[in-house]
Amino acid sequence: MVEKQVLCNCCPRRCGAIRSARSGGGVCGTGELPVVARAALHFWEEPCISGTRGSGAVFFCGCSLKCVYCQNLSISRGEIGKVLSVEKLREIFCNLAAQGAHNINLVTPTHFSKSIAAALAKRLPIPVVYNSSGYDSVQTLQQLENKIQIYLPDMKYAFAEPAARYSSAPNYPTVAKKAIWEMYRQTGPYQIDAEGILQRGVLIRHLVLPGNLKNTLGVIKWVAETFPKNSVLFSLMGQYTPCNPVPFPELRRKISKKEYETAQNYLFAAGIENGFVQSLEASDKTYIPPFDYTGL
Repeated sequence: MVEKQVLCNCCPRRCGAIRSARSGGGVCGTGELPVVARAALHFWEEPCISGTRGSGAVFFCGCSLKCVYCQNLSISRGEIGKVLSVEKLREIFCNLAAQGAHNINLVTPTHFSKSIAAALAKRLPIPVVYNSSGYDSVQTLQQLENKIQIYLPDMKYAFAEPAARYSSAPNYPTVAKKAIWEMYRQTGPYQIDAEGILQRGVLIRHLVLPGNLKNTLGVIKWVAETFPKNSVLFSLMGQYTPCNPVPFPELRRKISKKEYETAQNYLFAAGIENGFVQSLEASDKTYIPPFDYTGL
C-alpha cells in the first residue's frame, strides 16, 4: 500500500514539503503524525498554568522555527521522539487529565496541527494550551478554533534583524503579530478561576536575550499598544541559558541583572499590569525536563 503524501504549508515557512504520515522533509523534518518525547505533569510554567497539580505537558519533536539558541535542541531538531497515532495522542491527553493536570499543554505543536485537531475533535474536560513560538499561520490557527482554550505564544522579536539573525525568519514580527491577534480574537480577554488557574485567554511570553534590549522593549511596546488594557497576560522571561554552541558572541552568556531590571522597569512603565516576571535563578539547565519518553 502506497502511503499518502501531502504538500504541507501549515506553518509560515510555507515550504511545500511532501509529508507522509511518518516521514517528511521541509523545515520541521517530520511527518504528519505527531512525534513526542515526553508527556507528564509539568510544574515549571507560569503559576496560572502549572498551578498546584501541574500542567499536562506534551513535548512535540521537530520545529519550523529552529532558533540558534534553542534550549530543547535534542527534540526541536528531531533527534529523538516516538511517532504516535491520533488515537494514542488522545489517550495521552485523557491520561494526563486523569492524573489531575490543570490543562493539556501542547508544547511546539504547530507542525502537527492537523493531527492535534483530530485528537481534539471531542472536547476534553480541562482546557487545552497551545504553547508555540508565535510563528504560526492564521489559517492554521483558524482550523483550531473552539478546540484551544488557552494560547501561550512567544513573541520573540519585534524587529526583522534579530529574527533573521537568530531564527532565519525576517518575517517573524509581521507573522507573529497577526497570529497572536488571531489567538486573542478566538479567546477574548483572559479568564482565571477561583484557584488562580487560567481557563481561557492569551498569555504572551517574551524571552529576554543578552545584548538585545532594544528588541525586548519593542515587544513590550507592541503588546501595550495593541491589546485592550488587562485583556492579555504577559510573561517577561529572564531564563535564557546558553545550552549549545552558538555562532553569535552576544548569546554566549546569560542576561545581566541590569538588562533584566531595565526590561522590567520598561514593562511597568508601559502599563502592563497583569502577568509575570522571573527570578534570574530560573536561568539554569536543571529546569529543562528529561526527554525520556515518560508517559508514552
